[in-house]
Amino acid sequence: MPRPLWTGAISFGLVSIPIKVVSATEDHAIRFRQVHLEDMGRVRTRKICSIDDEVVPQEEIGKGYELTRDEVVPVTDEELDEMPLPTAKAIEIVAFVDADSIDPVRISDSYYLAVGGQAAAKPYTLLRRALERSDKVAVAKFAWHNRERLGLLRVRDDALVLHAMRWPDEIRSPESLAPRDVDLDDEEIERAVQLTETMALDDISGFRDEYRAALEELIEAKSEGKELPEQAEGEEKEPGKVVDLMAALNASVKAAKESRGEHGQEATVHTMRPRKKAAAKKAAPAGKTATKQKAAKKGTAKKTTRKRSAS
Repeated sequence: MPRPLWTGAISFGLVSIPIKVVSATEDHAIRFRQVHLEDMGRVRTRKICSIDDEVVPQEEIGKGYELTRDEVVPVTDEELDEMPLPTAKAIEIVAFVDADSIDPVRISDSYYLAVGGQAAAKPYTLLRRALERSDKVAVAKFAWHNRERLGLLRVRDDALVLHAMRWPDEIRSPESLAPRDVDLDDEEIERAVQLTETMALDDISGFRDEYRAALEELIEAKSEGKELPEQAEGEEKEPGKVVDLMAALNASVKAAKESRGEHGQEATVHTMRPRKKAAAKKAAPAGKTATKQKAAKKGTAKKTTRKRSAS
């Protein structure tokens, strides 16, 4: 089990369920460091006091709320921990609603709620089965990281999941973004509906992060002095070019049907993905670049290691 991010309890009426909160997702994004291009030395961010221009150690850094440009109110961690907030140590369920009533745009990060000991097994299972039988989700309030938040509890397999949600006033209105009324033929709408039906899938688990795979390939080639991958060739489209909408719909429906087979056979997710990149073209080996030569002289360059993660 991943390291718990928070420990507390679910407050369910008069029932208290000890739980541990663990992240329900993993970030597989490839991270870059800021480096000095001349010698590949790492560029670090230093915390400098704006008054005396001195570097401030971590133990001397605290929180402050800026009332005005020249007036700041200090707030300590102890003061935040002692605030009289009922959700400070518990995820308090405040309502049960239909899942369809929750706007997906409000949902943020997701967390698994693990049982916090054997004594919590029975009430944990009770809440899970109550949600399953009622076809409801629970709306809860909790306080993490110095702010109270709204959450959504639901069941995933045999576990309870907490989705952090944004408050209603944090959601911007899309009113000004929608286009004005336009004229559409029923035939165009029907063709668009046909396209959605042709492209419909029951399972999207086969999609993969193509960008990360290409980035790993690039890093591997540079670290081993190999030829760099060639950019995939694709049809270039002029930005803002007006197209024949009906012709584009017809072509899209035809292409979608062909991808599924001439006799209506279902295509897998992989056959609907873009073609793989073309073969690599020749390029100067990364090991012979001037940057790497300078870095080797100074002894600061480190050999890039490649971390492969399961796709």
